[in-house]
Amino acid sequence: MGLVHLQIDSETSGRRLDAVLAAMIPELTRNHAQKLLEQGLVLCNGVAVTKGSLKLKEGDSVDVSIPEPEAMDVVPESIPLDIIYEDNDLLIVNKPKGMVVHPAPGHDSGTLVNALLHHCGDRLSGINGIARPGIVHRIDRDTTGLLVVCKNDHAHLSLSRQLSVHSITRVYECITEGVIREDGTVDAPIARSVSDRKKMGIREGGRRAVTHYHVKEILGNKYSHVECRLETGRTHQIRVHMASIHHPLLGDTVYGKAKQPFSTDGQVLHAGVLGFIHPTTGEYVEFRAPLPEYFEELLRKLRK
Repeated sequence: MGLVHLQIDSETSGRRLDAVLAAMIPELTRNHAQKLLEQGLVLCNGVAVTKGSLKLKEGDSVDVSIPEPEAMDVVPESIPLDIIYEDNDLLIVNKPKGMVVHPAPGHDSGTLVNALLHHCGDRLSGINGIARPGIVHRIDRDTTGLLVVCKNDHAHLSLSRQLSVHSITRVYECITEGVIREDGTVDAPIARSVSDRKKMGIREGGRRAVTHYHVKEILGNKYSHVECRLETGRTHQIRVHMASIHHPLLGDTVYGKAKQPFSTDGQVLHAGVLGFIHPTTGEYVEFRAPLPEYFEELLRKLRK
């Protein structure tokens, strides 16, 4: 376990504790800093602090204990990956429908991480306190499309910081129920549902979430083919936001109708565009993944 000492000066005074930790300790992301706070591993003036929102004052003394990354008890599996791009820092994967990104209770095999460990070996980043996950952001099991995976901590930190300031380009395509006549923006905070911990919802006091949507096509006067551009990236953001304006995603039995008119194996949602500043070259790069066949087939069917 490593110990880091920070002395707060006039330039840092007034800032949030979690933001200061992420800014001043290179190996920490803001999420990892929050986990350390929750574990009682951050002391301010000798007292354990659990809230990242604490505003620091000049002269404060902050001590952070950083545990060694936990080893992942995950078995590498030879699972085919649709790799759009790969270099020494990162790879871009086009995730298929039905694949879980990270192991979780009930999904300890067949995940993207299982496949990545086989493909990359030990060449994955160790940020956020878990050895070799490589995962910077996730998409739902039944959502298809692009994910960036990092091979080293430098790349991971760069991408995490770009995510935190909302500078990464993320464009999704979906099919919604009902006809949407005009483009628009949903700016509504999202937090975990109080009544159902598996769901998210729009709640006062939640994290700010912004989705810009553009209508690509009206389908049979019953559905809409929509492009959603994320300004923020909250869990289930597009699904929650589109449902909030009474246009849930087709196939979404969680935020839409329990009984769906088509067999889609979950929401019809595809992460088609991903763009960011490359952590080594400093140049903007952008990647695209075509709509999966099931999505294209559904569009053809709904146009009739």
